[in-house]
Amino acid sequence: MAVFLSLAVPARLPAVWVHRFLDGFLALARKHRVELAGGDTAQSPAISNAASEQNDGLILAHVVAVGQVPRGKAVLRRGARVGDWIYVTGALGGAAAELAALEKSPGRLGRITEAATGHPHLYPEPRLAVGRRLRGLAHAMIDLSDGLSTDLAHLCEESGVAVVIDELALPVHALASDAANPLHLALHGGEDYELLFTAAPSARVPRKVAGVAIHRIGTVCKARRRGPRMVLVRRDGEQAPLEALGWEHFRQVKSDGRR
Repeated sequence: MAVFLSLAVPARLPAVWVHRFLDGFLALARKHRVELAGGDTAQSPAISNAASEQNDGLILAHVVAVGQVPRGKAVLRRGARVGDWIYVTGALGGAAAELAALEKSPGRLGRITEAATGHPHLYPEPRLAVGRRLRGLAHAMIDLSDGLSTDLAHLCEESGVAVVIDELALPVHALASDAANPLHLALHGGEDYELLFTAAPSARVPRKVAGVAIHRIGTVCKARRRGPRMVLVRRDGEQAPLEALGWEHFRQVKSDGRR
């Protein structure tokens, strides 16, 4: 229905940056017929930058989106049922792969200044049309912001179920397939903003919705007291517990940078 934007920028930031930021923000809002209903602007606090001997500030953008759903039709995380099939939209791992490429060579991706398909980190696409179409089919649903493994764990916990995931069925993004470990990016990379959902085997889940491919990747099972909540069936048929290794807020970071 509407979005609210609060933007804090440093005093030294060129005005052209703010204009270009708002151009992109409003272009996406217009595409999905969403109004920018309000917000705030402020100067961000200065931070010492020893390398440049200047006082620079962070750019902070806080966005709140407000929506609505027909009464009783909301699809939550807690509705998965034993025997459901598990699906995911689009492809996985592309955003994490593009972020790694951006950190390695920021200049190359910096030349991309207009929204383009195939760039899930720079230009993520909200699956609004897909979500509306799945409202009558899906028992449970969550968007993949923290990584498939972590968001799947949230769904399992809320629904009180276990899952089995087929490695061969995972749709790996083309950008991730060129990485050293495509499976790791697809399972744990995060920020793909695809939809993960479950539905009854008898549900007529289409192969595509609004041009977005839908892939069946596993099955919902009964949770066992001593068994793992998530199991990954590897390419060779062997089964292994699947850990939630995606993004987790406030997780302690070790001295070597690992989580």
